[in-house]
Amino acid sequence: MSRHAAEAAHRLITNGAGRIHLVEQGRGPMVLLLHGFPESWYAWRRQLPALASAGYRAVAIDVRGYGRSAHPADVSAYRMRELVEDNLAVVRGLGERHTVVVGHDWGAGIAANSALLHPEVFRAVGLLSVPYAPRGGPRPSEVFAATGGPGEEFYVSYFQQPGRAEAEIEPDVRGWLAGFYAALSGDTMPGPDDPDPHFVAPGATLRERFPARAADARPRWLSEDDLDVYAAEFERTGLTGALNRYRNMDRDWADLADLDGAPLTQPSLFLGGARDPSTTWLADAVAAFPTTLPRLLSFHLLKGCGHWIQQERPAEVNRLLLEWLALLPG
Repeated sequence: MSRHAAEAAHRLITNGAGRIHLVEQGRGPMVLLLHGFPESWYAWRRQLPALASAGYRAVAIDVRGYGRSAHPADVSAYRMRELVEDNLAVVRGLGERHTVVVGHDWGAGIAANSALLHPEVFRAVGLLSVPYAPRGGPRPSEVFAATGGPGEEFYVSYFQQPGRAEAEIEPDVRGWLAGFYAALSGDTMPGPDDPDPHFVAPGATLRERFPARAADARPRWLSEDDLDVYAAEFERTGLTGALNRYRNMDRDWADLADLDGAPLTQPSLFLGGARDPSTTWLADAVAAFPTTLPRLLSFHLLKGCGHWIQQERPAEVNRLLLEWLALLPG
């Protein structure tokens, strides 16, 4: 490992909404890393040193509402355009003119919209786990309300009402996170005949669908120390900031109307887990990549992998990420 890879630094960047916490490692062209729900910058702990060793300036942030970044009280402060502005503030605050942006889960959507809104800054886009699908169609709340079997509620709808999911999660943050991570990991997720953990039965909670032995059968990627890191952050901050991203989907649908149907024209990458429901539910979005991602340079579905792709398969993701970065124009 190079000297640069051994040096990681925590920093705070400020903008109009408050602080943005980041961890950076290495020198060279910038790569901005955006996590999803319910994670933090720590989701990229295996990528930071690998990118730094390869000659990149790797920067992983706590997205607004997570970790040491700002937690505004107003739900509308978590709309997509606000999060894109946070990313711009990081790039400018670090003295850079442009960056490659890579996102996982919700971070993939934030990365895509950053590139759509500011192509002069975000010069290439890597998407992990959640395929790019252009803005369009009915209002999201209407789509999610119609998702699921009779009497079941989709988890995105379940997350909409402020305080409802928090009441389930916050009395036992560590246990809930352990179950949620296990439910979407390739080696511990429920089988095809088990109840789907993305849905809530009437009068029930989401965690009732988690793997019954999640506490005893943690995913291979998740050590006790890793779980402690995530649990400590959410025990300190609560889950409201993280959940508020889901509560802005209709606002985003209205805010981003001018991007309806827009393709991502920057050089792009998509990595997904073959066992991740995000890649199977959104198979139509993947099939549309020749149109929606016309400069897709690298596409891989990792066999046996679930949703937490860069944590489940860090060596493979690092290799594919670096191979893609090497293809980008200087």
